This record gives sequence, C-alpha cells and structure tokens, in this order.
Amino acid sequence: MSFNTFFRVSSYAMVACGALALTVSGGLSSGLALAFAVLLIVAWRLESTRWQLPERVGLVIVLLSMPLFYLDWQFLAGGGANERVGVSALAHLILFLSAVKLLQVKSDRDWVFLYLISFFEVLLSAGLSLSPLFLLTLSLYSLFALSTILAFEIRKARRSVKVVETRLLVAPDSTLFRRLRKHGSGARHGEGKRLPLVSFVLMLLIFGLALPLFLIVPRSTSSALAHTGDGGTGFVGFSDSVNLGDVGRLQQSDRLVMRVRVEDSLTGRNRPLRWRGVALDYFDGHGWQRTSGRSTFEQSGNERGFFQLGTTEGLQRLTTQTFFVEAIDTPVLFAAPRVVAVQGGFPYLRSDAEGALTTRHHYQERISYKVYSDTAEPDESTLRKTTLGEVQVFPAAVARYLQLPDHVDTRIPRLARDVITKAGARNQYDAARAIERYLQTDFRYSLDLKATGPDPLADFLFNVREGHCEYFATAMAVMLRTQGIPSRVVNGFQTGDYNEAADVYTVTQRDAHSWVEVYFPEANSWVTFDPTPFLGRPMTERTGIQGRLGKFAEAIEMLWIQYVVGYGNQEQRSLARAFGNRFFELRDWLGNRLNGLRETVTGWLTWPKGGTTDGSISVARLSLLILVFVLVLFALILVLRRIRQLGFWRIFSRRQVEGKDASVVEFYARMTKALAARGLQRATGETPLEFAAAVGMPEAIKITRAYNRVRFGEQNLSKIEAEQIEEWLKGMEKISKS
Repeated sequence: MSFNTFFRVSSYAMVACGALALTVSGGLSSGLALAFAVLLIVAWRLESTRWQLPERVGLVIVLLSMPLFYLDWQFLAGGGANERVGVSALAHLILFLSAVKLLQVKSDRDWVFLYLISFFEVLLSAGLSLSPLFLLTLSLYSLFALSTILAFEIRKARRSVKVVETRLLVAPDSTLFRRLRKHGSGARHGEGKRLPLVSFVLMLLIFGLALPLFLIVPRSTSSALAHTGDGGTGFVGFSDSVNLGDVGRLQQSDRLVMRVRVEDSLTGRNRPLRWRGVALDYFDGHGWQRTSGRSTFEQSGNERGFFQLGTTEGLQRLTTQTFFVEAIDTPVLFAAPRVVAVQGGFPYLRSDAEGALTTRHHYQERISYKVYSDTAEPDESTLRKTTLGEVQVFPAAVARYLQLPDHVDTRIPRLARDVITKAGARNQYDAARAIERYLQTDFRYSLDLKATGPDPLADFLFNVREGHCEYFATAMAVMLRTQGIPSRVVNGFQTGDYNEAADVYTVTQRDAHSWVEVYFPEANSWVTFDPTPFLGRPMTERTGIQGRLGKFAEAIEMLWIQYVVGYGNQEQRSLARAFGNRFFELRDWLGNRLNGLRETVTGWLTWPKGGTTDGSISVARLSLLILVFVLVLFALILVLRRIRQLGFWRIFSRRQVEGKDASVVEFYARMTKALAARGLQRATGETPLEFAAAVGMPEAIKITRAYNRVRFGEQNLSKIEAEQIEEWLKGMEKISKS
C-alpha cells in the first residue's frame, strides 16, 4: 500500500468512525447511517477523478444547507414533543456537511474540516449514550485519528521539502544497484506499515495518562449518569391514588426499570427482598389512596449526600442496596423495607408516614443511590402475642389502617372468619397467614381484568376467583381489616432476575407487584405478607445461550455505568479510601521488614559482645566474624572472575550473532575494540577491508569479509561461522590483554 493510499484509508476510516459513534448513541437513524456508508464508498471511488465536485460548488451547497437546517429543525419539532429535536437536527446538519466535503475536491483545509466534523460527532455522541459500545467506537476513532494526523503531517511536510537530484556512481546492471533499487521501492511502499503500530502505541499512552486524570479530577455534585435518559412515561401505580388494574397494566411490559446490587447477594436470594415503592391506606371499593399528608423533609447533612431516616439495633441487621434506576416519570425511590439511611446526589428527600421515599422527578435522567435497610423481621413468637378477640385501642396513626368502604359486601367478613376458624388461628399472626395461604391456594393468577361491576373485590372473591397481584393484596387487606387487624397495600417490585456475571438484580416492569403489610402492636412493626399465588407471580429469569450472553453484556454495561458514567464524588472517595488503606498496609509491611532487618543487623553487631550492647568484645567472636566476611567477599570475587572468563554475558549475544542486524554491531565492534587496544585504529576514509589488510592478521581479514557479506549482502551467518568468529575474537582479545 502506497503512502497516499494509506492516508486516504485512514482519513475515510476516521470520518466513518465519527458517524458510527453518532449512530451507536442514537443520534442517527439506521437508514441515515446506511446512506452515509454508501456515500463513503461513492466518494472513495470518485477520489482523484473529474467527477468530484469543484470547491466553489461545494461551498455554495454548504451555504444553502443553513436554511435547510432550520427547516429540518422545524419539521422535527412539529412531529411531536421530542426532547432531542435540536440534537437530531444538528446531527443531520453535520452529516450533510461531511457528505459534501467528501464528494468535492479536497485541499488540506477540507481534510481538516472533515476531521473537525468527525471529532464533533464523537463529542456529541458522548452526551447521548451510556452504552459501553461508545468505548469501542471511541477507541477506534482515537486509533484512526492518531494515524490520520501523523500521515497528514508527513504528507504536508513532504510537499514542503525540495527534491534534490543525486547521481549514483554504480553501474545499472550491477547487483548493488538492483539491491538499492529494491530497497528504495520497498521503503516507499512500506512507509505506512509502521504508522498503525505507532498510532496504537500512542493511543495506549494517551489512555494511560488520561486514566489517572479521570480518577482524580474533582467531580461536580452529579455524575454523567444524571444527564442521560430516554424519558420513560406511562409509569403508573406509584402515585397518591391507584385504581385496581394499574399495576396489572404495568406488568405487561418488559421495559427495564432498574438494576439493584445487594451487598449480601446470598441473603437476598435465600430470603427474597421486595423493592418497596408506596404504601396506600384508604380503599374506596375501586382503588387505593394515600391519605397521610404528613411528610418529613430531609436535607443532606453533609457533602456525601447522606440522609439518616432511622436507627437499627445492630449493623448485622442492615442490608445495603445500590440502585441504578432508569429514567421514569415518578419521584418515588425504591428500597427494601424499613429504610435506615439513604445516600445519593439528591437536593432533598421526603419520607411520609407510610415509609415511602420521594425526591425530585427524573423522567429525563437516570439516577443512582444507595440504601441501608433493617430487613430483619421480629420472630414469630413475638408476633403471636397479639391474640384474636382482644379489644385493641390503636392510636390515630394506626387506626386509619382499619378503614373500610361505606358498603362492604357482607360475605367478605364472613369469609374471613370462616378461613381463620377453619385454620384454628388464635392470634393475629396465624390469622394473617391463614388468609394469605387461602388466597394463594384457592385462587388463580391472571393478568386479564375479569373482575368488574360495582364491587370488583366481591366479584373477584366470589365469582371470578382469578386476577393479578392487586386483587390478591386488596382482598387480604380488606379481609384482615374486617377482623380488626390493621393492614395496608404496598406497590413496588419483586426482586427481579439475578445476573451472576454482573452481581445485580435486573428489574423490569413485568416485576411490578403488590403485597400486604400487617401491623403487630406487640412488636410495633409492620410485617410483609404476599397472598399472590407463587406459580402466578411473573418471573423474568433469562435462560439459554441468548440469556447468558445477555447477562454478560449487562455485566459489561454495569461496569461501564458504575465506574465510568456514574463515577462521581462518592466513588472517588471510595477509591481514595481504598488507595489509602493499601498505602498504609504497604507502609506497615515495609516498617515491619525494616524493623526485622534492624534487629538482624543489631544482632550481628552485638554478637561479638555476647549478644549485649554493654558487654566486652570477645576477640574470638570478632575474629570469626571478620573471617566469615573475608571468605564471603573472596568467594564473590572468584565467582565474578570465573563468569568473566567463561563469557556468560555473551551467551545472549552469541545467539543473536547469526542475525544480520545484531552481528553487524557485535562481532565487528569487538574486533575493532581488540585491535584498538593494541594501537591499531582505522583511519578516516579507510574501508573495513583496507583496514584489515593493513593489520596483516588473517583472522581480521576473514572477520571483515564476513562483516561485509552480512552488512551489505543481506546474508546471515551460519551457526558454524558464528562459532568460528567467536573463537577468533576470543584469541584476539586474549592477545590484546596480554
């Protein structure tokens, strides 16, 4: 490949990588990307032909594109409320400008313009995508950009250097002339062979230097994770008012909601956690509402964004969860029950009487936060202390969880009593378990909304006998309330599909769920019950080859999001803390080793005194110590001298003496050095063979002829020749020393 061809290939690849980055990030549609790829091929074929656009025509087209950019913007804006209208129109403009420049006759200024456009495309794509594919496109772009810049500067410098004609005083039909011509032709065609390698090395150096800067440069209060998102809409079931059926509609979508990393994943898998959203207390017969208007406004107490909401009896009771939530149109923060603290980059955090957490809306941005929850529940013996039939006087804050609709079907409380009596329950806990088990075993799960009429709950319990989780949770809560047991309905998500590769739970809208929380006054605690049948609960586990590949891809994406896109102040502090811990461990290790060395040296120094510092010096011990030191020094000198005599340091050189490049420098340089030690030095202007003849040594002439054959004849020494030359050199060096 000629140098000019390499320059064109590298330049076109750089432009293509810019468009590829914009396509991967979603800034360009697949149709436009395909059209631009075809245009790249056409422009390549038209290079250096008369069919290229003249420079003036290209300039006119560029000027005419400015009004077209405005019209495109208005057209996209009229098509609907799209948050990326400006970005899409800008992407169309720069792609059009790039296409015009590719089709026209290009000067250095035009090439630079194309390079700048491609750089702007990569810069634009960086703000549009969280995908780890951006790292791949960025690496490709960096490689081709470095290669292109090097080739561009070499090409530019060549044109500025004057060509000087020279005459070669060698016959055209000689062997030397043919070799020189072959070497020159190979050099011209191989000029671009090393540039990709040089570009790759430079890219590694740049990334290596940029990584420490990326890790230590101070961050703003929010990471890049908070500035990207698709704007999820239609997210129902997590407001102050929820109708029966809302969560069921949410379960019909596989859209990603969040990923959750639990610090103790084994605990999470053995005792499935639920990601709590909102708790609802008022039921009107058709839906649930949240009547509590009391909320606690929490502000960040420190720069770490730490919100403390409660306390715990022991750290071993805490479960740490890290949430990576997609852009959804709800201010609710999801967490495991009984939240103790939250850590995240939020301007504020609200917690209501039901324990629901809310912050600002993030329907156009992803968020990440950490939650500490006390997930330990009271033991069953404590929960069974509250017996049925006792007259319970609940405070006003708890009494509202006994509210019932104005007109409750009389069959519902009778059904609740029959279920409890049949199970032989004598306390509130066993009564709740009996109703939970009854609904799990005697009803079927279905996403079809078959329960209708003026009383959908009664229709579900006595006619349809199938429904989704909302109906099961509502039925249990109402049945418990008819028996004087405080309860409430909670909307949230199931644990999700566990990804072993990424160590996260992947939660989709299909994992949306409703369950019941029951209040036990003896423990002063709300306990979770789930009456939905086990076989009917939606599962999103991915299996098979496609599922495993998807999990590995998700693991890569999580690494990219957590340690690159979501790298903020909190991660920076964690890294600094880990680095500090390793530094102190290394310091302690070195200190211990130095102390041990000092004790050893002290023992040696005090040994002549009998192991004490204040005793008298023993002449015998001191003499023995000096004798051992002298013997060790003498043995070391003998070993070094023997190594020098055997020439072990030349073993590696002798292995390379058969090669052309190594033998040129090594064996001829040794000969000239040995002769120089005897006062025989090569004069200026004297050829190697003339110098050897003047010396008058047959070995010198033979070594010089071998040198000329290797140096100028492009031949390699055989193993026998290399060994023979080594023997001659040893003899010459021995004579020089004597």
